[in-house]
Formats: sequence, C-alpha cells, structure tokens
Amino acid sequence: SQIITLLNDHIACRAIELVLGETGMPSVPFTWIAFGSEGRQEQTLKTDQDNGMLFVLPPGKSAEAVRDELLPIAQRINQALDTCGYPLCTGNIMAGNPECCLSFAEWQARFTRWIEQGTPEHLLKASIFFDLRALWGDEVPVAELRHWLASQVSGNPRFLRQMAENALRNQPPLGLVREFVLESEGEHAHTLDLKLRGTTPFVDGARLLALAHGVEETGTLARLRGVARAGRLHDSEAEAWCDAFAFIQLLRMRTHQAQARTGQPLGNHIDPDSLNELDRRILKEAFRQARKLQA
Repeated sequence: SQIITLLNDHIACRAIELVLGETGMPSVPFTWIAFGSEGRQEQTLKTDQDNGMLFVLPPGKSAEAVRDELLPIAQRINQALDTCGYPLCTGNIMAGNPECCLSFAEWQARFTRWIEQGTPEHLLKASIFFDLRALWGDEVPVAELRHWLASQVSGNPRFLRQMAENALRNQPPLGLVREFVLESEGEHAHTLDLKLRGTTPFVDGARLLALAHGVEETGTLARLRGVARAGRLHDSEAEAWCDAFAFIQLLRMRTHQAQARTGQPLGNHIDPDSLNELDRRILKEAFRQARKLQA
C-alpha cells in the first residue's frame, strides 16, 4: 500500500506541475495536502481523491482574495487527477472546494470548531482530515499544523471520548462463538466488508490513541508503534494489532487484484467461503485483535 501511495503521490505531483505549467505559478505559494488513506500512506487499488490546499497568508492580502486565485487552479488539478483515474470525491473533500482551500489560520479555526463542538458530522470529518500529510509544496506549515493539532486534542478528554464512541460503531464481524457475522441481504449478502468492519476499527483506534497521547504520525502502523514507544501500549500488543491490520489489508489487495483480472468493479466485500482454511482462521484472529483494540 505504501508503494501504491508513492505511485499516486508521483502522479498527483506531476499533475500539479503540468497544471501550473499551463496556469503559471500563483502569487501566493500553496501546499497540496493529502487526507484519508493517502495521508496515511495506506491506499489500495480502489481509491478516490481526498485532498486540500493550505497557504500562509502574506501581509496585506485577504484569505478570500488568495482563495479566488487558487480555486481555479485546484479545480483543474482535481479534474486532471480524475482524468488519470482518481475519481472525484463524492463527499467533495477536494482542494477545489472552498472549504478545503484555506489559510493556515483558517485550518486552525476549522479544527478548533470540530474539537470544541464535536457533532457527529464533525467527528466523521475529523476521521478523514486528521490524517493529513503534505504532498506538494512547503511541508513546514503542515508539520506545524499537525503539531498544533496534537497539542489541542490530547488535552480535550470530552472530544476524545466522543471520537471513541464514534469509533466503536464499526464492530468487527465476529459472533459470540467467534464465527463470522455476514451481511444478510442485498447485493453483498453472505460477505464481509474488509474495509468498514475490518481495517477501519484499527485505523480509528490507532488515530484515537495517537491523538490522545500526542503522537504526530499519520499511518496506522506508525501510530500504534509510536504509542508503544511512548509507553502507553505494550510492544507485543501493538505488534499484534499491526500484524492483524496488515493481514486484512493484504486480503483487500488480493481481492482487488482478483476483481481486476476478471473485469469486476473493485470492492471490499469478500465471501469467507472463498478463503482457504488457514486464511479464514487468521482472519478470525485478526478480527479478535480488532475487538481487543476496541475494548
């Protein structure tokens, strides 16, 4: 997934450079930010765009004026990436959206609003936006924003509790006797969702632990290991969760490859009967580790 993300990073950077070659450089420099799975460097073959822009406001200029200059560029970049095979985000989390093209101070204000108000919508957005990484441009403002975020969230137990309650909504699909709990109806009947019910509990749990303890990493594995280094988790516990997460990611990748070979649309649902006995047993243990993390 890091190799896929690296390839996607290079394509995005090249798209930015080609668009800037046509439009010219804006008067105010910007940093292109990746959010979500690209921000965590955990992309699979099935992905869309989650990106934004950050700019440092120079003296004598308003954020609105800078945004008016940057938005047409951002929208051309979003369209270029869509042409390259990275679909536009259905939730409009893209730099061409005025809400995702902000000055450093505006990003701080937006995160502060989410942290202080903590509505379900804010928590959902936070789960994507907290995984931010500089992809093109000056990395320093993004590093400073991530450091500021870590200090703001770690001291807010109410927000952390709300994030925890939100994270616990996605339970691993295991029954009381450790049998799989399958989708019961619809087009995905008799399948497991390896993303929503598989990797997401680890992603959400690692993000929450990292934010709670001031760990500034963005990747799930790096976050879990960072929390262990900080003395907040046992190394063996963190490594078991890392291995479980990695195995489910591996199954997602295998599923996408099999779907691509047969011309099917890429998805994250899998019929456990299609797995061999060893993979089924490891998958059950991986889900049990997700349950431990949530506990």
